[in-house]
Amino acid sequence: MEMSFPPFEMLDTSGQPAGISVDLAREMGKYLNRPIRFENIPFDGLIPSLKTGKIDAIISSLTMTDDRKKSIDFSDPYLKMGLAILVRKTSDIQSINDVDKPNHSVAVKKATTGHIYALQHFRNAKLLVLNDESTCSIEVSQGKADCFIYDQLSVFQNWKKFQDTTRAILQPFRQEEWAMGIRKGNDELRRQINEFIANFKSSGGFEALGNKYLGENKKAFEQLGIPFYF
Repeated sequence: MEMSFPPFEMLDTSGQPAGISVDLAREMGKYLNRPIRFENIPFDGLIPSLKTGKIDAIISSLTMTDDRKKSIDFSDPYLKMGLAILVRKTSDIQSINDVDKPNHSVAVKKATTGHIYALQHFRNAKLLVLNDESTCSIEVSQGKADCFIYDQLSVFQNWKKFQDTTRAILQPFRQEEWAMGIRKGNDELRRQINEFIANFKSSGGFEALGNKYLGENKKAFEQLGIPFYF
């Protein structure tokens, strides 16, 4: 995982892995009776690391896409998320339909589905491809970008940081599913992981993680009538 995506994947104050995905991985290790070793890898290096055998699984808020399925396998999905927009407060953007204009600049994090969406759908807007989420948000806050396309949770959290200068359009314009990435041909591990996911879900494990890490977000999304993640 790339440990720069709180509260899912991050490092705590002592530099140790923490967050929803870390707790999930540890619970999976217990269930499968296997030791867990965490590797902190840049997001665009995760799939290459999996394919070369450096790691056995990706648990890093990874969206299932048809393109990624060509090179790796996925577990059953464990979370539903949507792409949303963080907008400069004075921008004329009200929905995704307003974004692709010649006078608009769009910040995206490299190799994410927001980046992929922009490449596939935008022909007029200027793309600012950056390496981390915080830089994308700061670009919008400082007026250097009109918007930032990313997942709903991150858009909500970054809007809270920059409420004076940004707006959050949280209703997703595209639904996505997150799953664990597994090397092609490793069918036995995929079977075991899917069994764990089903058991963890039925036993309330995902609900407990949501309450532990995302209580404020969960309440806010319920008030907006937007379905929550797990």
